[in-house]
Amino acid sequence: MTATELLVTTDGTRGGHRPGVVPGKGPAPRRAASGGGATLYLVPMIVLLGLTSVVPIVYSLSLSLFNWNWGSRFDFVGLENYAALLGDGEFWASLLRTALFTVLAVAFEIVLGLAIAMAVQSMTRGLGWLRTIFILPLMVSGMVVALVWKVMLDPTLGVIPFLLGKIGLSGVDLLGSATTALPALAGIDTWWQTGFVFIILSAGLAGLPKEPFEASHVDGANALQRFRFLTLPMMVPILLTVAAIRTVDCLKVFALAFGTTNGGPAQSTDFTQMLAYRTAFREFKMSESMTMMITYTLLIVVVLAVVGLVRKAGRRAL
Repeated sequence: MTATELLVTTDGTRGGHRPGVVPGKGPAPRRAASGGGATLYLVPMIVLLGLTSVVPIVYSLSLSLFNWNWGSRFDFVGLENYAALLGDGEFWASLLRTALFTVLAVAFEIVLGLAIAMAVQSMTRGLGWLRTIFILPLMVSGMVVALVWKVMLDPTLGVIPFLLGKIGLSGVDLLGSATTALPALAGIDTWWQTGFVFIILSAGLAGLPKEPFEASHVDGANALQRFRFLTLPMMVPILLTVAAIRTVDCLKVFALAFGTTNGGPAQSTDFTQMLAYRTAFREFKMSESMTMMITYTLLIVVVLAVVGLVRKAGRRAL
C-alpha cells in the first residue's frame, strides 16, 4: 500500500482532514452569500428616489403635453407647447441671464476660494476655526441671505451704500440698476457659497504630493512658477468637480432673485426659474411652465455631459 492510500480515510478524504478544513488554518471560509440579499437594502432608497425624483419628472412631462391652466379640463396638445417655446424670446432671454449669472458666480467663487485656500495652506494653527467661519454662511437659507443683503444694499438704510458714500460713492443702488443688479446677485452668491469651494479646494491642496514642490524649490522655481506648472495642473480634476457642482446649483438660482429684486429692474434678473414660477402661479399657465422646466432640465443635463467630457479630457491630458 502506498503512502497516498494510507492517508485515505474511511470517509473518502485525503490527508486525514475533513471536507472544508484547510490544513493548519482551520475551517475554510464560507462562500459569500449571493448579492440578492444585499440588494434588498437598496430597495427603500430606490423607492424614495423614485417618489421624490422620477415621479415629479414624469408628472411634469405629462403636464407639458397638455393645455392645463389650473382648471378641471385637460386638453392634449402633444408637442405644441415645446414648439411655441422655441419661439419664445422671453424664455431664451431668461436662459441668457441665468447663464451669465452662473458664469460670473462660479468664476468669482472658484478664484476667491482657491486664493483663500492657497493663502491658508501653510497654517498650522487655527485652520479648523477658519473653516468653521467660512462654512457658517452655508447654514443659512437662500431666502434669508437674500433678505439680509437686500437690507444691507438698500440705498436709504443699507450699511454698504453708507460706507460707499464715505469714500465719495454716494447714491449707489446696486440692486436698483439694470446694469449692476445681476453682478450684485453674483456677488451675493459668492459671499454665500465661497466657503464650500474653499473647503473642497483646501482639502485638495492638502492631498497634493510634496515631492514635486520640494524638487522645484531646489531647482529655484518661484511661487508663481510652482502654482502655474505644479499646483494648477494637479488641481484641475478637483476644480472641474467643484465647477460642475456650483454650475448646477447656480443654474437653479431662484431665492436670491426672488428675495432681492423679484426679477427686476427691467427684468435684468428675471432668471429661468423666476420666469417659470411667474408663468405657473401668476399667469396660471401650468403646462407652459412645465414645458419650460422640462426643457431647462434637458439643457442642464447637456451641460453636465459637456463638463464630464471636459473632465475626462483633462484627466487624459494629465
